[in-house]
Amino acid sequence: MTLDILIFGAHADDAEIGMGGTIAKHTAAGFKVGVCDLTRAEMSSNGDVDTRMAEAEQASKVLGLAVRTNLGLPDRGLYVTPEHVAAVTAEIRRHKPKVVFAPYWEDRHPDHVMCSKLVEEAVFNAKLRRFMPEQPAVQVELYFYFINDIGRTDLIVDITGHYEAKEQSLLSYVSQFQAVPGKDTVSTPLNQGYVERVKARDSLLGQRKLISYAEGFASKTPHVVNLFT
Repeated sequence: MTLDILIFGAHADDAEIGMGGTIAKHTAAGFKVGVCDLTRAEMSSNGDVDTRMAEAEQASKVLGLAVRTNLGLPDRGLYVTPEHVAAVTAEIRRHKPKVVFAPYWEDRHPDHVMCSKLVEEAVFNAKLRRFMPEQPAVQVELYFYFINDIGRTDLIVDITGHYEAKEQSLLSYVSQFQAVPGKDTVSTPLNQGYVERVKARDSLLGQRKLISYAEGFASKTPHVVNLFT
């Protein structure tokens, strides 16, 4: 399926944390948006693979995603190897998006950092016609979203009108963001008020432009401006 936007995350819930409101805003406007999770998050402290997949499906419905895929790469085993780069490159060429998003290149979780590096490598390789020549080359724009740690913010998107959808997508991940009664839940940063802190972060970022809620993005390439009007 050809997409307008393709977002990569190391785990299901990464994209929702960083840009769930932006996703909802674009799908509501008629854009075709997809998410590709690199792993099945099999190393998660809480939940299991089947639970995480079901939660991702529910979150996808909330956000109106056109497609969600999972490459099944090893959780806590992501590395910039030819095999992993090829898998991500193939996903980009399969969907031919105009824009690709990846996690910001600095984050407390090593898998998020590795996902960022892998996607950056794959975006470059995707435009090389002699790399994996069985698939047509594509050229895309690359932006980075924030998960745990905020860095340089080059762009912000006003998501005020779509914040409820973002919250609902996050709350779909019950195993991650809630301490489930009657289950042997491990205490992690995610189930200790994490969703509330994400909301506070989005509010604080929006404040810089008098916006109720905003999501920030970074770019490694300059933006072209025709006229400052």
